[in-house]
This record gives sequence, C-alpha cells and structure tokens, in this order.
Amino acid sequence: MTPSARPSSKKDIRRENEKLILEAAEKVFAEAGFGGATMQLIADMAGLPKANLHYYFPTKESLYRRVVQNIFHDWLMAADVFDAAPGPVEGLGAYIDAKMEISRRHPAGSKVWASEVMHRAPVIQDYLETTLVEWTEGRMAVVRRWIDEGKMDPIDPRHLLYMLWATTQHYADFGHQIETLNGGQPLSDTQWEAAKHSVKTVILKGIGARPSG
Repeated sequence: MTPSARPSSKKDIRRENEKLILEAAEKVFAEAGFGGATMQLIADMAGLPKANLHYYFPTKESLYRRVVQNIFHDWLMAADVFDAAPGPVEGLGAYIDAKMEISRRHPAGSKVWASEVMHRAPVIQDYLETTLVEWTEGRMAVVRRWIDEGKMDPIDPRHLLYMLWATTQHYADFGHQIETLNGGQPLSDTQWEAAKHSVKTVILKGIGARPSG
C-alpha cells in the first residue's frame, strides 16, 4: 500500500484489516479446511499479528462463519436479477453471468462452502436450514411463475437450481483441473466470456426458455 493509499481513520483501518483477514481466511480455509486452519496461519497469510485477528473475530468459528456468509451473500446478490427479470432468458442468463464471475474472482470462498457442505455442514447447518431454504423456495417460486406463463418448459425448479449451482461453481471448485486442461494456464478474458456463453446456451436451450415480450 502506498503512503497516499494508507487508511487515514480508525474506520478505514478497521475496514482494511478486516479485508486482509477475510481474504487470508478464505485462502487458508479453502486449502486446510476448518479443522486444519489455525488463527496463526491466517494471521501469517494476512501479514497481521495474531492478536489483531482475535480483536476482529474472537474465535476461529466466528471468522469461518463470516467467510461462508460473505460468499453466500455474493450469491444472493447475484440472484437479485430473478425478481426483476421478465423471464428466464433475462433472469437465468444474468444469474449465470454473475455466478461465473464470482467463481472467477472468489474461487477460494466457493471452495470453503463446498468443503463445508461435503462434510455435512458441521459449522453452518443452521444457516442451511434457514437462509438457504428460504432463498431456494423464493427462487423456485419465480421459476414456477415463468413456467405458468409459458416462458419455459415444465422443468423441476429444484433440479434446475442444482444444475445452475453445480455448473457455475465448477469453475471455482475445480479451477485447477480447468487450468490443467487449458495448458496449465488460467482462462483468459476471452475464454471466460466463451464459457459463460456456452453455459447459457446449453441451459437456456435445454429448458426451452423463450424470450419475453
């Protein structure tokens, strides 16, 4: 950080420190899991004293839950397009774009979520049973409305959501495999755009999505 960019107030310093801690925590939890991660590892990754972590996050669990909540919040924001979209072409198309962009920019957060769920969500089960259930029911209702309006084929909304999650999050959770198959290189901007286009084409055609209007 340059001198001119250095935080100038306590509020700015707090915001910057939290950002450093959360970015480091995402990476450590993604690589080591909740059980293998330590506050010291996260402090070292963030370049901050361990005492700073405990000041902002008293326990490892509180920090872990914040990391998980952050990635889920990003996914919730990506799904805001559902409510305002006139139909599946616009709504699902924008949702796929947003979810894949999150996978591109925050792959570690997606991996933390995937690992937690694959281990039967020992830390965030309550979150799954409340926030995730409510969110899923809301999105399923929108998909059912599109079906009733004749804008897409009568596809089970739940399984459509599962497919969307699996496909878009694959680019984060299995990023190493994708890079390996891409000659050992991350996808370029052009390749990311091509990937988004391919996913949207396959899914929207597969559900018989019809343009609104």
